Amino acid sequence: MKRSIASRRKFLQQSLALSVTGQLSVSNANEAPRLACEPYLQDPKPDAMTIQWICERPSYSWVEFGTTEQLGQKAHRVTHGLVDSYNRINQITLQDLQAGTTYYYRVFSREITEFKPYKLTYGDTVQSKLYQFTTPAQQPTRVRALILNDIHDRPESFAQLLKLDTHPGRDFVFLNGDIFDYQTDEQQLIDHLLKPATEQFASQTPFYYVRGNHETRGKFRREWFDYFRNPEGKPYFDWTWGPVHFIALDTGEDKPDAEPVYAGLVDFDAYRQEQARWLERVMQGSAFKKAAFRVVLMHIPPQYSGDWHGATHVKQLFSPLFDRYKIDVTISGHTHTYGVHLPVKGQHSYPVVIGGGPKAGNRTLIQLNADAKNLSIRLIRDDGQEVGTYTKTRSGK
Repeated sequence: MKRSIASRRKFLQQSLALSVTGQLSVSNANEAPRLACEPYLQDPKPDAMTIQWICERPSYSWVEFGTTEQLGQKAHRVTHGLVDSYNRINQITLQDLQAGTTYYYRVFSREITEFKPYKLTYGDTVQSKLYQFTTPAQQPTRVRALILNDIHDRPESFAQLLKLDTHPGRDFVFLNGDIFDYQTDEQQLIDHLLKPATEQFASQTPFYYVRGNHETRGKFRREWFDYFRNPEGKPYFDWTWGPVHFIALDTGEDKPDAEPVYAGLVDFDAYRQEQARWLERVMQGSAFKKAAFRVVLMHIPPQYSGDWHGATHVKQLFSPLFDRYKIDVTISGHTHTYGVHLPVKGQHSYPVVIGGGPKAGNRTLIQLNADAKNLSIRLIRDDGQEVGTYTKTRSGK
């Protein structure tokens, strides 16, 4: 599908009418400090969980946690011998946890009102609600995940789409890019992602997040990395959850690096080539080979996304590897046209699942379920209708 620059700009002009601009609203100095958002879970592991949150004022922050509501344990972050403090963006990893165990937690931020070389003065302390999470089992027998894409600065879509998932026990949520039109400031991140996500799930269910081409735009695009943590701390990554080995690719921009609108400040061709080299190493590894199923998540699909430069480069670099190493399915967004494209001989040996767009009537929630024998994917439109499915049964092992 070839799209014109004019049509894409028209879409952005329409969607930007819904976006919020401006800086983080900081409370009056005479008011008690507040959390700018509730805590959200990142990078889950059987023995660890990372908790992030933002406080309005520079503070010393910590997490209290335990296997009962009485908590009893405390964790803060130490960097090169210094306890993280006088900061607002917090990322604290709880370590040495037990696999498959429910933990309760609460975050705290104590304002630092004065920070001199030999005198530090504390102010009031603010705390979150009490939350809970469950660490992954050491060897899960199943996995259940939800995938969202192309929200495009419409925070109400989180609640409207997630209510379509009526089954309990989701393991994680995956954000497959273009959650925003472009990156403006911290307040946009809070209002259009972190607040709606924590209201719906993110304080108790972790999420992974890979960029789309719209996360690479705007003056706040570099700061994006401060607010999220993926496995190994990279924007492209892989992990195993039960029977599935997941790979997340950061597909970059859709136009050539030399496009004048980028002002010479991007280099996504080299970045995608870097990922292709990394991807082949992952596919040659034991975790990938041993998995019952192999799923690739990427914003720009490797097929069915037109002839723009980014889509063409993604196809040239990644699709041959997907064929060679026999992945089971790719899940993408970007085109705003939902569908399940089955393998086509001579073109691609794997199915390509693409989620919908941001507008009402075209939005989708993607459900993924897998056990040792079966992988199933369902696309549910925002009116509750199932609009696509894919199922694979493992054989021969």
